[in-house]
Amino acid sequence: MGKRLVLWDVDKTLVDLDSLGAEIFAAAFARFSGLEAHTRTHGPGRTDWQCFHETQLANGLVPTEQCYPRFLAIHEEMFAERGAEVARRGRVLPGAPEILRRCADEPGVVSSLLTGNSRRNAERKLAALGLDGFVDCSLGGYGDDHMDRPELVRVARERVRRATGTEFTADTTVLVGDTPNDVLAALHGGARIVAVATGWASAADLRAAGAEVVLDDLSDTDAVLEALMS
Repeated sequence: MGKRLVLWDVDKTLVDLDSLGAEIFAAAFARFSGLEAHTRTHGPGRTDWQCFHETQLANGLVPTEQCYPRFLAIHEEMFAERGAEVARRGRVLPGAPEILRRCADEPGVVSSLLTGNSRRNAERKLAALGLDGFVDCSLGGYGDDHMDRPELVRVARERVRRATGTEFTADTTVLVGDTPNDVLAALHGGARIVAVATGWASAADLRAAGAEVVLDDLSDTDAVLEALMS
């Protein structure tokens, strides 16, 4: 088998936190802005940075360069405070541990994350649900790296190049995600996409966004690995 850089989305792809992530985000925005009652924005598959930016605009706030770092500090602090709740309310999606373990053991495969979460929050989610240790989080692309999700593909590939000396291409980089925005991130960022219909989007939605490979979930480890390596 050839080499692959596999980049996993987190929410609704590997784990499901019910609505806890949105609750913590809203609480962090309220603390940042002083607006206990505020207009929320919707759209799965966005980076937290993009969600924060759009929520500011929806509530008549003017974004500045200092805003997101201030919000991020609040958001990460509140996520850490609710770690036990993440473990209690969250769940690992079918097949996730098995395929992550398989990729970790597969020669030539570099396995990391590409997620709209900040790196710290992504690591907290995986650790709370027992998935830490399967991926090298230092090599991924995160929502605190760039507002636009397609840019995270470039960020991750550059981190891998610096850390390992290996140059991955659009043909040898595979993004696994559950939303049309994941599909677009792969298409515009330069990666193959393996989409899973485990989130809000249906298989038809994912195909309409441009995904050629769509799986119901990650439960068939051999089939998922074949999709990643083909």
